[in-house]
Formats: sequence, structure tokens, C-alpha cells
Amino acid sequence: MLQTKDCNGSDLVACSSVDVHGFVARPVKNADGTLNLMTWECAIPGKKGTPWEGGLYKLRMIFKDDYPTSPPKCKFEPPLFHPNVYPSGTVCLSLLDEEKDWRPAITIKQILLGIQDLLNEPNIKDPAQAEAYTIYWGKTPMHLLLPARNDCRKLNTA
Repeated sequence: MLQTKDCNGSDLVACSSVDVHGFVARPVKNADGTLNLMTWECAIPGKKGTPWEGGLYKLRMIFKDDYPTSPPKCKFEPPLFHPNVYPSGTVCLSLLDEEKDWRPAITIKQILLGIQDLLNEPNIKDPAQAEAYTIYWGKTPMHLLLPARNDCRKLNTA
């Protein structure tokens, strides 16, 4: 459940973390201990009832100076083998594209939930990784696209 404040793009300072069951989203700490509100470490749990269930997938969210006019860049670390994730780990999702579905009112929570949905429901009309796309289009079961469960790294939540 979302706690009392919802994080919309208008004020990153007022929103220093997102608490939705199983998800992690928080600013990284600078060397001096202050928070870097422009770079967040996130983790997305695999959705129940899907081959992704049980995994916690690390993601870095990088905000530009003109946020919320432009969307954050979301990048899986390590990169996932998935039709809509570039080999670099960058997520290809219309919600994160200024030319497509991005709107300044989209919240961090909505971004994370959208990426979670994308994991099990790839958009084959907008592939980012040729090999993963070819396998998926060939109707290979999604569980073959998953990284080994041992590759899922949990964030230190302390």
C-alpha cells in the first residue's frame, strides 16, 4: 500500500521514497551522506503468478534537470534479457517516452508498476533487444527469458 504521500513529478524533495509493498524506490546517498534526489535506486518485485515471481529486479532511475517535463531514465542493473530492455539495461516503455505517453503528472509509483507489468507483458511492437524479441515472437515461454533467480539482487534496505 502507498503511504500517505504519493510521489508526483512536481516535487522530488517532498518525496524521498516510495513505499508500495515489495517495491523499493529511494534517492541514493552522496559520499557526504546527503541525498542525491536526481538518482534513485529502485527494485521491482516480480508479479505474483508470473515467471518473474520471487525475483527482485534492481533498477536505477535517473532524473534530468527539467523533470517532470521530461521522464526519468530507468535502467536495470544488471541488464535483463527482455524484449523491451536494451542490452545496456535501459527500459523501453512508452510511459517513459516524451514523444509517446509521458505526462508530467505520472508518478514514480506508476512508473514502477508500469515496468512491473511490462516484464510479463512485453510490447512486441517496440522491441529493444533483437535476440529476446526473436525468442519471444517465436513463442518461447517467458520463463526462458528470465535471468537466473540467483542473479536477482536485493537492495540493502537498511
